[in-house]
Amino acid sequence: FIDEIRNSVSIPVLSILEETSSFLKKQKVKSVGILATSTLLKSGIYERTLKKQMIAQVKPDNYEQEKIGKVISNIVLNRHANKDREQLLKIIENLEKKKVRHVILACTDLQLLIPKNSKIKIYDTMKIFAEATVNKILE
Repeated sequence: FIDEIRNSVSIPVLSILEETSSFLKKQKVKSVGILATSTLLKSGIYERTLKKQMIAQVKPDNYEQEKIGKVISNIVLNRHANKDREQLLKIIENLEKKKVRHVILACTDLQLLIPKNSKIKIYDTMKIFAEATVNKILE
């Protein structure tokens, strides 16, 4: 649908998916764990976009994905607690056991719970997108 939007307006339209995958490629990332809603992961949209940059996607298992969904719901409902942060950290640790060294937060709510001092490099897709937008404006 991004192409339809781009074709219908006369201004540049950036894609958070494209900007994130391009950023990861520049960082020489070969595979990345994705923390996102189940709906986003099931759509395959990130997987297809990352594949264009030759980046493999590593997803949490179904049980962990269910936990991520509950954590996101708690954040949206402003009911998140330390246990939610602990669950996310455990999921990230499990991704690390799968040799994942990079994770993207592909949900705007997860940034609230992720600490900055993780062994794994964690990328905030909203930050990547915001920086790409500023760079485009300054071109």
